[in-house]
Amino acid sequence: MEGRRNIGWGLVFLGLHMGVGFFLGFMHDLAPGREQWIAQYATGTHFEVRLGHAHGALFGLINVAVGLTLLKLPLPAARARWISWLALAGLLMPVGIALHLLAGVPPVLVLVGGASIIVATLWLAREAFALRPASRRP
Repeated sequence: MEGRRNIGWGLVFLGLHMGVGFFLGFMHDLAPGREQWIAQYATGTHFEVRLGHAHGALFGLINVAVGLTLLKLPLPAARARWISWLALAGLLMPVGIALHLLAGVPPVLVLVGGASIIVATLWLAREAFALRPASRRP
């Protein structure tokens, strides 16, 4: 059953990045030195953390949506598997943002993850449009 991993990992990423959102709120409102943190809103660490938070939560939700859709649509197993794995590979984007922030890793994972989730989403849309409408019941 393709889609279960997407739902599970999507919820994990959503929960983790909700935690990052809590951290951002703490840094903005309660942390010592918050004025400096606020002043760096569009640069440096603050920007990178916000970028990771937004993409991690969004890509988590996209994976949940992909997973639920894959569980419901009658797609051939091979295509469903490819779409599932491409959407999961999309989670490399927020991971790549974190690695870039924490370890200075080049943003290759960001690009791979972004491209993967775009392909997965558009492929799934194509599959949905290609389905034959079921006959209506009275």
